[in-house]
Amino acid sequence: MEGDHGTMKVLLINGSPNKNGCTYTALHEVEKTLNENGIETELLYLGRKPISGCIACMNCMKTGHCFQKDIVQEIQMRLDEFDGIIIGSPVYYSGPTGQLVSFLNRLFFATETRMAGKLGASVVSCRRGGASATFEQLNQYFTISNMPIVSSQYWNSVHGFNANDVYKDKEGLQTMRVLGQNMAWLLKCIESGKKAGIEKPTYEPRLRTNFI
Repeated sequence: MEGDHGTMKVLLINGSPNKNGCTYTALHEVEKTLNENGIETELLYLGRKPISGCIACMNCMKTGHCFQKDIVQEIQMRLDEFDGIIIGSPVYYSGPTGQLVSFLNRLFFATETRMAGKLGASVVSCRRGGASATFEQLNQYFTISNMPIVSSQYWNSVHGFNANDVYKDKEGLQTMRVLGQNMAWLLKCIESGKKAGIEKPTYEPRLRTNFI
């Protein structure tokens, strides 16, 4: 796999401004299951400081990373360490947090080809509604980047106003554990395939058709 010394590693991104809230609780449940199955993890908290959005300067097309020296550039430079990415967000008006969207837009735009073949999954926390819309928006980053999406037994969401509420969402937490099991299994399948001589697909040069 792409992780150092053959170790499979997953990056979990907490896009909530609350470090140990509902989103963290869901992600941590996935993380524990990945660890139990021999997968190394790193849980990234974006913090509460603003993250600038993409300004369409196109400099990253030349360098492979954003010119802005912040957490986005840091992860872009380390991207090859990770074999899977799990994105977590609370629901803000039926969508992810603005901070997370800025982070993801810049991360994926500059590293699109390097994302290919990594496993992707998204996790959403909500008090009551908007989870499905947020879940779909997050998955779009994977489907445009040649990233297989890992699913669970239900859509990956937990419900609650705070972490204590999420612990009462037994089905939601079970969904997180199953997600972790499925991602660990697929990572091991890919590793076994690689050892058997099965390589990643070789893609055609990307075509872009602009409609006016």
